[in-house]
Parts: sequence; structure tokens; C-alpha cells
Amino acid sequence: MNCRHCHHPLQHAFLDLGFAPPSNAYLNAADLTKPERFYPLKLHVCEKCWLVQTDDYNEADELFDDNYAYFSSVSQSWLEHARHYCQMVTQRLGLGQQSLVIEVASNDGYLLKNFVAAGIPCLGIEPTASTAAAAEKLGIPVRREFFGRELAERLVAEGKQADLILGNNVYAHVPDINDFTAGIKTALKPGGTVTLEFPHLMRLIEHTQFDTVYHEHFSYLSLLAVDRIFAKAGLRVLDVEQLSTHGGSLRVYGCHQQDQRATTTAVAALLEEERSRGLNQLPTYQAFQQRADRVKDDLVMFLIEQKRAGKRVAGYGAAAKGNTLLNYAGIKPDLLPYVCDAAPSKQQKYLPGAHIPILHPDAIRQRQPDIVLILPWNIQSEVMQLLAYIREWGGRFAVAVPTIKVL
Repeated sequence: MNCRHCHHPLQHAFLDLGFAPPSNAYLNAADLTKPERFYPLKLHVCEKCWLVQTDDYNEADELFDDNYAYFSSVSQSWLEHARHYCQMVTQRLGLGQQSLVIEVASNDGYLLKNFVAAGIPCLGIEPTASTAAAAEKLGIPVRREFFGRELAERLVAEGKQADLILGNNVYAHVPDINDFTAGIKTALKPGGTVTLEFPHLMRLIEHTQFDTVYHEHFSYLSLLAVDRIFAKAGLRVLDVEQLSTHGGSLRVYGCHQQDQRATTTAVAALLEEERSRGLNQLPTYQAFQQRADRVKDDLVMFLIEQKRAGKRVAGYGAAAKGNTLLNYAGIKPDLLPYVCDAAPSKQQKYLPGAHIPILHPDAIRQRQPDIVLILPWNIQSEVMQLLAYIREWGGRFAVAVPTIKVL
């Protein structure tokens, strides 16, 4: 396999999580008696451009199909994050009724609805029919396609070059990152701005967040890698912000290379920090597998101990990161009988691979577990506030990453 960006031969493994099903391929009861698709879940690091990437084993249209079950609006904290972003970027860029905002991977309209409410023209690009339909009900125009250079050229031909192109947690999800970036370059007006948010590889390594690895994430991004990818496409990283979302993310601001705006000092500062932490050195990546294995082993031991002590354990959050963790650890319903989730699209289904049933959150109040294992640790505070009532019967919370903790 060659690097998806620079085409250099990939010779160094970063992480091997064995075989797993796609993390958002939730199952119906009838599916439990049918064969299930498993793919290798292995990451490589390119020693030339430092892009961390998955093996080439599946196509995007197999992962993001019409039944895709991730709806962004389920998380209140994420809705608030989107609202604040829209206010900030509208003011920063001076967006108005003559502007055009394009969001790539617009999901269920969780963000663009803010621009609709403000009277700012917008367009969503969203290939999954289930989420696109939800956005259209909010009055958001949506193109049900994957984004890349070809679609960007058609948008330009239709007079739809954007003042702002944004993509939240999509840049890591595209199999052809060069074509996607070329599409941004094409669809961006002269003087326009692109903002991309994605989990920060530096934080993944720092906090052993191996459960954020799944097939839908083709790339694991540092600013070192993104700076190179942008430059090759004729774009420039203009500014960067470090965010707390998803365990530590970056918001990168980009523009055309010839744009008159000056690059902020934050860009050089973060590039230097990444170098100082060894993100351009192979030993940093080669030491990660052992740390991931320790997290997995500790979780299995913890659940076995709870079972032997007669403690009842429930999971909360049927998120992709939880599916990665549970499948790598080989955890089944004997150790985790059920997981609750607020998303109606997931309830009464089963986790891929683990076949653990997904129930309505009311099941926690009804069954009164001793421990609630929070699988999406990135919204730990939100979940603990939502389920604070478990303290009434002495219930406690637990998280597994970066280390097992009972709270």
C-alpha cells in the first residue's frame, strides 16, 4: 500500500486492532442470524508526510449508506458547539445575505439551520439519505452526493462558489483526501475561507484514544500532515485553533495560497509543538500499540471483576468509538448486557460485532445498574448530568479511556 497523499510506500504500522465490522453498521434482530462483514482495522504511518491512515479495504459508499445511523443533533453539547461556531464565523468573515456557505457532510442540518435562521444562503453536501432528509425538513437545500473535485466543478458551473466552506469531522472520513482538498480549492471563492474540524492526532497519541479509530476514519491528522496536503492543493493554512471536542480537535482555517491575509502565529507554534512531541519521528508511532493493549486489557479485567462481584453493569452511548473498543476487547452481552442511547435510530438495534442490544435510556432507571460505563467519553460530563439520578440507588459511572476510572 502507498500513502494516500504522497504515494510513498507505507512500511510502518501504527496500530493493529484486528478485524472489526464498520462501527456504524448497527444490526436488526433479523441480522443476528446472518453473516456479518468484518474488515481489517489497521493503521499505517507515512514516514515522508506523516499522514496516519487505514488499510485500503472498503469503499466510502459501503460505510456511508442510506441507513447510516449517526445524527449530529442527538448531542446537545454538539448543537451548542455548532451554534457558537456559526455566530463566531459570521462575525469574523462578515457573512450576510449575499454570501454562500457550503457545508460538506452537513448531516441532519445540525449546523446549517443556524445560517438559515440568520438569512445567510447555504448548501449542504450529504451523501446519506437518512440524514439529508432530516436536513431538508429544516429548509436546508442538500446535494445528496460525495464531495470532491468533480462535484466542485459542477457547483462552480452553477455559480455556487462559496465564501465559506466548512467541514466538521469529515476531513478524516474521506478515502481520497487529495481529491477532496482539490474540491475545496475549486469551490472556494477568491478571498474565501475554509474551516475544517477534525480529531487531533497529537491528542489521540497523548491520551491513548485508540477507540477513535474505525473504518469510517480513513485518516488521522496532525497539522504537519494537513499543512502539506493543503499546500499541494494550492491552499494555505491561515489559522488554527485547538478545541476540546472529541477529546481534542483542531479547527483549521484555510485560504487560497495567494490570499493577502497573513498566517497567524498559532500555526507555526502548533507545528513546532507537534515536532517537539515527536509527530515527525517513527518511535512515537511504534510505541502506541502497547498502550492501546493496556487499556483493552484493563477494561476486560474490570468487567470480569464486576460480574464476579455480582454487580450489574450497563453501557451508555452506542457510539462508533465504543464499538471499536468493545470489538477489540471481545466484549459480548455476558459482560455488558445492554447499552442505552438517546438516538431513536439506534434503539432496538444491536451493536455491530458485539451484538449487544441498544435500549432507550429509560432502561437505566428501570433496571438500576450499579455501574454505567460511558463509552463516548468525549461527552462524559453531558452523560453524567443526564443520568445523575443513578446516584439515588448508589450507582456510579465508569470510563475506560485513557485509563479505567470509576466516578
